[in-house]
Amino acid sequence: MDKRLLRNGLTILSKQLDLPIVCIQVTVKTGSDHETLDNNGIAHFVEHMLFEGTEKRDGARAISNEIEAVGGVINAYTSNQRTCYYIKVPRAHFTLALDLLSDLVLNSVFPQKYLEKERKVILKEINLHRDEPRSHQWQIFQRALFGVHAAGRATSGTVKTVSEMSRNELVAFYEKHYAAESMIVSIVGGLPGDAIKRVEHAFSGCRENKEPSFPRSSFPAYTHLSEKRKMNNSYFVMGYRTVARTDHDSYVFDVIRSILGRGQSGAIFEEIRNKRGLAYEVGVYHDALRDYGYLAIYLNTHKNHFATCLSVIFAEFKKLESLPQTELDDAKGYLIGQYVLDQEDTQSIADGLGFWEMVKDVKLSEEYLTHVSNVTLKDIARVAKKYFTRDYAMATIEQKD
Repeated sequence: MDKRLLRNGLTILSKQLDLPIVCIQVTVKTGSDHETLDNNGIAHFVEHMLFEGTEKRDGARAISNEIEAVGGVINAYTSNQRTCYYIKVPRAHFTLALDLLSDLVLNSVFPQKYLEKERKVILKEINLHRDEPRSHQWQIFQRALFGVHAAGRATSGTVKTVSEMSRNELVAFYEKHYAAESMIVSIVGGLPGDAIKRVEHAFSGCRENKEPSFPRSSFPAYTHLSEKRKMNNSYFVMGYRTVARTDHDSYVFDVIRSILGRGQSGAIFEEIRNKRGLAYEVGVYHDALRDYGYLAIYLNTHKNHFATCLSVIFAEFKKLESLPQTELDDAKGYLIGQYVLDQEDTQSIADGLGFWEMVKDVKLSEEYLTHVSNVTLKDIARVAKKYFTRDYAMATIEQKD
């Protein structure tokens, strides 16, 4: 793996693999955490608009077709702390992918003729998430977990904020955040010998604004939030704020997540679904970001079973304080194996490189398995006792009687 920091502040990460494909990803170090209450959803709106045109390219269909006509994939996503754009193509089309992606990221013109169309698409997306309990439960949980902090708001924004957003606001946000210091370009796969020079040239026109700082994370007390709907099942998420990715305990939480929720052999899946048949979908999620993290347990069941499920969850938390070594070994084995499997996909690798560089330094990606391997039973017991208290955030979507 090679890392280059250009004079203008742009970071280039490259990993040469003996593969017939290549992935180019641009990670922009901005997301919904950089938004205010009034412009909630603007990072996501900007992401959509970057596919609508540059001086050289007009419209989403024409842009997508350039890549899809050679069998490639082009896509993007926005999260709390980053916005990512990637193209994956056969390696013979590296030049095409680089030219198109750099053009979108650096030269988008936010054409007015497509703005209202894209606004409608995003409003449909917001309503779709609202209509789907599996998705909407996470938006409620974010509010219960993070409160008025930006992390408590939906990345896609609200109907009100998206409806009122102007082209001038979108362009101003884009010009402030899409600058060299805020960007990481990661290229992975069968790269040409002069790939890095080509990337340097393609991104030489980057704006050189100073990278906007991440807002400080100050969170309120946890809350329990609930909604009612006419459904056959109820939805439940509970959890805790945890630590940043650079904290040693973030790796402990990864192992705990594996113990409790890996696949169909995790402890909570076993107790709630396999033994008691209380739910079809049961899972444990852990995410550690640049300056905070969280762990959540989610399931769908009848609302009358919420109390039973909570009791099972807390019983499993307690077991973590006296865990057998074999359970720890199995959990580590799962994480190590999953990490290796992720290395089969060039986009997963490119995404991971961008993530670790955003957090602090891409070199941390090479230390991940060592940190996981070094987690001890004492670490598990200590973290479980400290964090898994009766003070927790919870979100439910309950079936009406």
